[in-house]
Amino acid sequence: MMTTLALADAASDASTRRALNDLSLAVAKCKKIVVVTGAGISCSSGIPDFRSSDGLYALVKEKYPDVVLKGRDLFDASLFRDSTSTAVFHTFIAQLKQSIDAAEPGPTHRFIHTLDAKKKLLRSYTQNIDGFEARVGLLGSASGEARSSGKGKSKLRTKDVKNVQLHGDIHRVRCRSCSAEYPYTPEHLAIFLEGDAPECPECLGRAEARATRCARPIKVGTLRPAIVLYDEPHPLGDEIGLIETADLTRKPDMLIIMGTSLKVHGLKKLVKEFAKAVHSQAPDTPVKGGKKAHMGKVVFVNRTPPSSEWSGIIDYHVEGTTDEWVGRVIKEWKAQRPADWEVQKTLVATESGDVSMSSPLNFKVVATTKSKGKKVEPKKKPHNEENVPPVHESTDMVLSTPDVATALAKSSSTTYFTQPPLSPSKRRQTNSHYTPESSPSKRRTMSPMKGLEDGARGLLFGAPSKTSSSMDLDLFEDNDMNDLSMRSPEKPKPIVKLPRRVRSTVRVA
Repeated sequence: MMTTLALADAASDASTRRALNDLSLAVAKCKKIVVVTGAGISCSSGIPDFRSSDGLYALVKEKYPDVVLKGRDLFDASLFRDSTSTAVFHTFIAQLKQSIDAAEPGPTHRFIHTLDAKKKLLRSYTQNIDGFEARVGLLGSASGEARSSGKGKSKLRTKDVKNVQLHGDIHRVRCRSCSAEYPYTPEHLAIFLEGDAPECPECLGRAEARATRCARPIKVGTLRPAIVLYDEPHPLGDEIGLIETADLTRKPDMLIIMGTSLKVHGLKKLVKEFAKAVHSQAPDTPVKGGKKAHMGKVVFVNRTPPSSEWSGIIDYHVEGTTDEWVGRVIKEWKAQRPADWEVQKTLVATESGDVSMSSPLNFKVVATTKSKGKKVEPKKKPHNEENVPPVHESTDMVLSTPDVATALAKSSSTTYFTQPPLSPSKRRQTNSHYTPESSPSKRRTMSPMKGLEDGARGLLFGAPSKTSSSMDLDLFEDNDMNDLSMRSPEKPKPIVKLPRRVRSTVRVA
């Protein structure tokens, strides 16, 4: 059952005031909000809607009574069949763009951006062609920045798109032949105001290239505003369908519908699908103050009530303007959950040493002076006893291996010097550091040289005798037999085969 809450009765009716307060709290607590908007959110900016008494349909019928029977006919795809209606369409849309360029986004547009800044907006779907959402910081699906820049056909960056433009963008133009899109420039505006259409640069380039190679000429298409008319397929229909499917699987917990009459067939289908997904997130037994009591609400904000077919789909109808309702939501949100609006401020230290707040506004200012990092103290080396440098006066060190017992005994009275100890090869080695109880010295002990006898001296310096020559020969033969490492191995002797008769003789013998 749909509940109607009039904003005008909030001051006098306590139940209406409490219900509106609960809706504001639900907006503050929900994390996946889907917003669907229409032309009613831009009325405060000076842009008329379509179906009201002073809307665009009434304005078109009053201005061009001989061209169209109804104002809706100027937004039908069949208008391009007639040159007069086409010229009227170009002129009217160009004048509408001039009004949009002179206007500014309203509070409702900024409210949608606030939801996105607070990480509560799942996606925004709009019927508007004014592009005010992009001016407040929401990337639109029809903008050139929403497409990936790469080789081949560019694709829509669905993750970055926050505002899906269901009816196109008036700030872009599209070719009627090749569907190439370009930004709406002042040159295009001047041509459209005259009722004419500029030529497509893409088609013109291909036609000139074919004429250069003497190929068959092709028709050059004309540009038109890149908005979607009635009975016309959306050029991004497949991609928008993928975005909608992805959002339905992400389980939205609240649906807000603002400024639309819900009479377009495509939009009605979209709203019903999202309302079903939102209602599935509502608790089975709602308890006031529960964790999920705020989830699963479908809110419709408009001055006129919806038709009876929405009675089981829309939960709350907030009667009034969208700007008034979003202003009330922001005010009550700040009062009930002030922590959501706190902004961290940075203390900035100036060169004179004064410390001041970053800014009276809620902006974070980065300090201009570089903050010095914490000094890292060097690790202190422990005073171990094992690497004590030797004393210069000591003569106990002989080898490179230190005497641990001696070092420990002298550690208390050891004097430290700034110069490094001498290397083991340059140390004075006079006495051995080994004790009788320790292992013996590894040095080779040699007996002292003794003088030779007089008789032995003659063997060295006298004339060789027969005995000495024989002794030398025997010594040479002994050395020759013992020194096998320097001799090459002997070659094996060839085996001589004896005749069979000789071998038999040898066996008998």
